This record gives sequence, C-alpha cells and structure tokens, in this order.
Amino acid sequence: MEGAVLYATKYGSTAEYAQWIGEATGLPVFDVGTDSVDPAAFDFLILATPVIYYKLLITDWVQKHLSQLLDKPIVMVTVSGAPPGPKLDAWVGDSLPAEFVAKAKHVALRGRQVPAELTWFDRTMLLIAAWKNPDPVASDEERNGFDYMDKASIAPVVALAQDYIARSPATAEAVI
Repeated sequence: MEGAVLYATKYGSTAEYAQWIGEATGLPVFDVGTDSVDPAAFDFLILATPVIYYKLLITDWVQKHLSQLLDKPIVMVTVSGAPPGPKLDAWVGDSLPAEFVAKAKHVALRGRQVPAELTWFDRTMLLIAAWKNPDPVASDEERNGFDYMDKASIAPVVALAQDYIARSPATAEAVI
C-alpha cells in the first residue's frame, strides 16, 4: 500500500514528529497548511495534529476531505501535553466526526511547549488556564512549559505504517 504522512502544526512539535515518522517509514511527508495534497492519491494515511485549546488543529482539513478519508486506513497521531486517556479521547471526539474517530487508529504522543515561543495570546491563555487548573503538575506545565518530545515514542505509528505497507500487492509479490 502507498501511504503518506500528513500533518498540521503550530509551534513545530508535530512537524518534527511527522518528519521522524517519514524518515522511519520512507513515506512522503506533507504539511496540510502549506502543501496541496490529494488524500485520494494514497492507500493509507498518517494524520498528525497538535491539540490546541482542546481541539485538533487538523479538524477543518479532515472535514473537507472526510469522504476520501473514510474509505482508507488512517492512523491519527495527536501531539499535546496531555497523556493518553479519557481527557484526550474526549478532545478528539469533540473535534472530529464520530465515524472518522471510530475507524482511525489513535496514537497519542506528548509534545513540547516553550513559553518564550508562544504568541502573547497563547501565553496569556495558558497562564489563565494554569491559575484555574486544580492539577498542580498540569498547572505548572501550563505556566512553565514542558518537553516530552521522544523519537522512540513513534514506534507504534511506525509499526502500523509498516503493517499497511506490507499489505501492498507489490510488496507481497517481491516476497514471493
């Protein structure tokens, strides 16, 4: 199967993960914000997106291409400060159509937030969120930033991509 890594990014963590995934799998990598890419040209997709204000940045792109996405395997990669769990699952469910969420394989990766790189608005919103957040660890991260970037954490995404690639008729013929 022919696949691609498509991503949206705001501050660069998701772009870095997308590049790592592309390097590890040999798949082409496209930024949906700047590259014109037709999802119908691929048999499977890895869609990587940051979570910004509890929403996925790639939501509008998914809505626009939903009919093309529902007929192929999708690996949805979210990048945020939040660990995998019910809170992140709720944000994904609130951002994307239920039929898309039900069919996509979700892999949650932890990202990076450097306060000095944030816009004034984003920094202010995080300070307000930190003030209101009852979780002391999350509150501290909202104020001071965090860096959970880990190249090894892409292993589940790479394994899924390799499984899809192995299903290719061309690959099967080469093995015989």
